[in-house]
Amino acid sequence: MSDGEDTPKSGGGTAATKLAIDLGPLLIFFAANAWYGIFPATAAFMVAIVAALAASRLLLGKISPMPLITAVLVMVFGGLTLFLQDETFIKIKPTILYVLFAALLFGGMAVNRLFLQMVMGDAIDLTREGWRIMTVRWAIFFLVLAVLNEAVWRTMTTDFWVSFKVFGLLPLTFVFAALQIGLLQKHSKSAD
Repeated sequence: MSDGEDTPKSGGGTAATKLAIDLGPLLIFFAANAWYGIFPATAAFMVAIVAALAASRLLLGKISPMPLITAVLVMVFGGLTLFLQDETFIKIKPTILYVLFAALLFGGMAVNRLFLQMVMGDAIDLTREGWRIMTVRWAIFFLVLAVLNEAVWRTMTTDFWVSFKVFGLLPLTFVFAALQIGLLQKHSKSAD
């Protein structure tokens, strides 16, 4: 999810650039785990996520809030994983991230703030009701992802969990986003 301000500083930013910046660290994590194991993969993930933030700033002219939050959690939980030599910390990072996002969305609604609209409002033009529905859907989806992550890391091998993180959670997110097209069409301000 982007904050909608994908206008590059120097004209070099494209959707492909943003996708590479967003997916690069995850793919590096997957490859490093396959070749070297979870601890070197965690270290590589930490380096890659910092590099992705720098690339975002350089190529896109900004760092979006959600990748920044993700990076902070990767640094904290990755650091704990490496320092304590306990892979549990990197495995619970997605759960905490998803619960945090859901809490922010639901908490915002409780104080009459639609944070999703603040983050994506420049890219998507919805009615207030459309934003409210979209916020509830994404918050619930984040909670579902948190439960899925917990179920997988607690019952499967580390290698399976890493594969699920890359090739399960990510495609689920893309499918869920695509399923919102009807909502976007129904509640688009231009449709009014």
